[in-house]
Amino acid sequence: MGRKILYGLAGAALLLPATAFAATNPHFDVETATRAYLDLLQGPARARSDAYFEGGYWLILWNAVVAVLGYVVLLRTGLSARFRDRAERIVKWRWLVPAAYALPFVIASTLIFLPWTIYTDFLREQHYGLMSQSFGAWLVDQGKSLGISIVANAILLTALFAVIRGFRRTWWLWGAGVMTGLFAFGALLGPLIAPMFNSYTELPAGPIRDRIVAMAAANHIPAEHVYLFDASKQSKRISANVSGLGPTIRISLNDNLLNRTGPDEVAAVMGHEMGHYVLGHVVRMILLFALVFIVVFGIIYRVAPAVIARNPRWGVRDIADPAATPVLALIAAIASLVLTPIQNLIVRTAESQADAFGLDAAREPDGFAKIAMRLSEYRKIEPGPIEEALFFDHPSGATRVRMAMQWKKDHVPGATMVKPDIKLDAK
Repeated sequence: MGRKILYGLAGAALLLPATAFAATNPHFDVETATRAYLDLLQGPARARSDAYFEGGYWLILWNAVVAVLGYVVLLRTGLSARFRDRAERIVKWRWLVPAAYALPFVIASTLIFLPWTIYTDFLREQHYGLMSQSFGAWLVDQGKSLGISIVANAILLTALFAVIRGFRRTWWLWGAGVMTGLFAFGALLGPLIAPMFNSYTELPAGPIRDRIVAMAAANHIPAEHVYLFDASKQSKRISANVSGLGPTIRISLNDNLLNRTGPDEVAAVMGHEMGHYVLGHVVRMILLFALVFIVVFGIIYRVAPAVIARNPRWGVRDIADPAATPVLALIAAIASLVLTPIQNLIVRTAESQADAFGLDAAREPDGFAKIAMRLSEYRKIEPGPIEEALFFDHPSGATRVRMAMQWKKDHVPGATMVKPDIKLDAK
């Protein structure tokens, strides 16, 4: 009941009591209707989906291992200390030394991790039929990301080492604040950076745009601009998103969603994205991840000085030395690995709330179920409960289809089970 009240206050006045239509739908079996959708994914297609997603479980571990090994290379070879020495020679002001250090640090880190990045982000995606780019085009995008990373790390390291120098006992709290601030700044600039990778245009006039605008108006969402972006040049994934913060916030959908799905599915997805907007998930996620940053920086505060003291050959003077950056990063990588289930829970909770909102806003339970099944091309459709809790940052397809069919039973007069009419891509 509390969730229904929340959604009502948020502007989703379409939600009706679960008992309103239950008496009129006594023969609608939620589990049977759910199974009709889940059984669409069979044989090689299901095996491929499961293999791709389950492989991602191991990637969580291996990403952390590769990160730790890469940062150890920077430390044991003395590269990090040399980057610091060079920065001190070329920069007059001490407070700018971390910014000068960031340039070689980010470039060297990127080159060390590049073979692993090529495997995880290009070859593996290509193997599972999810990659649309050529290797050359993919490298161009990686180059753009490198430039953004250099600027972001220069800002982060400048601010972080300033608080380490200025607040020796409480820098970890201030450091978490710095990280949260940069996170929020990145959210603010997201819509301005995205056109570096994709072309954004106004969604063409027509029934789909009209329905999106009507849904937005019903939920008091500004909808002067609805954006379409050409994600198909990079991937076959269906997606839409709420990006930005404050004056830059906007709702966008990609061309795969528009071209590969029906109007009911587009409405279901956009209802979900409007849920993120109305429920204030961008700000809420920043605040929740601020707590995660506090934990991570608290661990770094306790562990990093001892690690530095035990390894004098690295040439790192102390925690306030920019050359300590790889130490901070490798501890953060390990802490983030341990905290993965917590981070997934934060995101999954928000996604589930947006799912519920979207069903109320679009009133397309079968469209929502069809989208959940299409996402099974790269998301395991039916995990166990522990598996879903540990590894899923979105509700599983089975959870989403079941939610949609329960909503249909509770809110659609005379609800009947339909035979799903979609064809899932095996590759």
